[in-house]
Amino acid sequence: MQEPENSADGQAAAAPPPKRGRGGRPKNAPGTVRAVTIGVRVTPAELEALTVKAEQMGMTQAHWLREAALSRRLPSPPVPAINREHYAELARLSANLNQLARLANSGQPVAVADALLQRLAGEVGRLRLALIGAGGRE
Repeated sequence: MQEPENSADGQAAAAPPPKRGRGGRPKNAPGTVRAVTIGVRVTPAELEALTVKAEQMGMTQAHWLREAALSRRLPSPPVPAINREHYAELARLSANLNQLARLANSGQPVAVADALLQRLAGEVGRLRLALIGAGGRE
């Protein structure tokens, strides 16, 4: 066993206290710090619904909103009015082509070749999807 050293005046020298940090939670990495706030106004009913949903998931309201906004697919943007008009026109054309194809398939005389009718119907379908932003030609 070692005895504490005595100083010149005969007293035991006290060990320096251990260094302590400032305490608290460690700092986040610079790229993960959330420094910007977005204000969202809600009605009391919306706040209640948000609170219930966040509690069901075991999250804070802010965490739930962030997850919901960043991980869900948004609805498609509205279709411009001009596209709606063309879409309706193409729908009528498609219906007419479908009637001709049905006549041809049932054996009744049609002045257009079956393969052409089917190809036209397919093109109309692709164009309709392209107009609403759901697909189209590559």
